[in-house]
Amino acid sequence: MPLNLDTYLGVSTQALKVQSQRMEVLADNLANVDTPNYKARDIDFKAALAQAGAPDAALPLTTTTPGQVGGATASGDPDISAALKYRVPLAPSLDGNTVDAQMEQAAFADNTVRYQATLTFLNSRLKNLLTAITGQ
Repeated sequence: MPLNLDTYLGVSTQALKVQSQRMEVLADNLANVDTPNYKARDIDFKAALAQAGAPDAALPLTTTTPGQVGGATASGDPDISAALKYRVPLAPSLDGNTVDAQMEQAAFADNTVRYQATLTFLNSRLKNLLTAITGQ
């Protein structure tokens, strides 16, 4: 019986992609902590994961060429722009910047822990598969 690797690994591969994209957004926020009128952004993880095609979510429309109307491209890389939201500031600065460095650092640290946990889970699933294949 053939094994579908996407089914075996589950939602973890999509979660890893979304967490990686969230790290980029949070790093952008931290890099622009002193930029006037910069608005802090974050990714709605649940919406992004649903858009990435998680098994419990509706599958996105896949296109084969860039000119077609649709969601994700055939490569499977989702467009997370719909899940990208502006963060509501607790105390915006006078120059219009809404980045709170401590909040961003905490969110970045939390996302890093979740990313590492997802990597550990994927690693254990792949080790189990390798053990099943080799029989050792």
